Amino acid sequence: KQWYQRRVRGGRSRDEVIGTLAQSILQRIPAKLSFNSNNPRLVRDPKESMNTVLSQEIIRYNRLLKEINTTLQELMKALKGLMVMSLDLENMANSLYDNQVPTAWQRRSYPSLMNLNHWVIDLENRLRFIQNWAENGKPNVFWFSGFFFPQAFLTAQLQNYARKYVVSVDTVSFEFKIMNESEEQLTSPPSDGCYIKGLFLEGASWDSKQNVLSECLPRKLYTELPVLWLIPVVKPANEKETKITSGQNVYHCPVYKTLRRAGTLSTTGHSTNYVVTVELPSIQTESHWVKRSVDLICRLNYV
Repeated sequence: KQWYQRRVRGGRSRDEVIGTLAQSILQRIPAKLSFNSNNPRLVRDPKESMNTVLSQEIIRYNRLLKEINTTLQELMKALKGLMVMSLDLENMANSLYDNQVPTAWQRRSYPSLMNLNHWVIDLENRLRFIQNWAENGKPNVFWFSGFFFPQAFLTAQLQNYARKYVVSVDTVSFEFKIMNESEEQLTSPPSDGCYIKGLFLEGASWDSKQNVLSECLPRKLYTELPVLWLIPVVKPANEKETKITSGQNVYHCPVYKTLRRAGTLSTTGHSTNYVVTVELPSIQTESHWVKRSVDLICRLNYV
């Protein structure tokens, strides 16, 4: 994975190092993702919103891929003296040499705090997830961290439920259940909602025996959450937000895209970092976990 580490030895210049790195990224990242809306493996139902989510994800990733491929090719030409080395290209070359994601890519990208090495590996994993979905149909368990815009995925799940049972989508929300089965054991999707994976608990861990939140494991700040079932339900308007069942409290755990825990409102009205709040059962009171700043993270600073 340390493909970016090129030591300047044996007479290799800085430009040669950057050129080799640019060529390496071009070889690893495809020019674009393909999508065939007539694929028989995709559910062709007017009530199915997930095809729209898939097509929108591919559009977003293709914009990023176009930016990466275009700027890298221009940079390689500039290094060879075939075109003028502009200020933007110079800044991009500096970022590549310093193992940082270029600013031009960040403007087209999803939120991420990773360095260039881990960012490219993460991008490869995301593209593999989306392309596999486009070619083989919906997975039984969705990799939630792989979505460019996860809020659209959540909205689509609510829309599917509302259309299936002919109810107002405004009255539908999620309940949450941590699955005891592993991803490999879940051989089919649920009748309603979906299974997701890829979330990491920060500041706590999950007790699979009692099915509750527990304290952090020694020397382990982040713990991967088991597969989570998002269950759409119609909730009465007067229902209380906090549930206490079988003597268990509920911790309303916020989900963020990155460890930064901060974002801004985009033009769609969604936060650029906050995604959703997940209800997790707990023996301790909610304030216990609030003091520990427990949250769920989609992507860490490394892969």
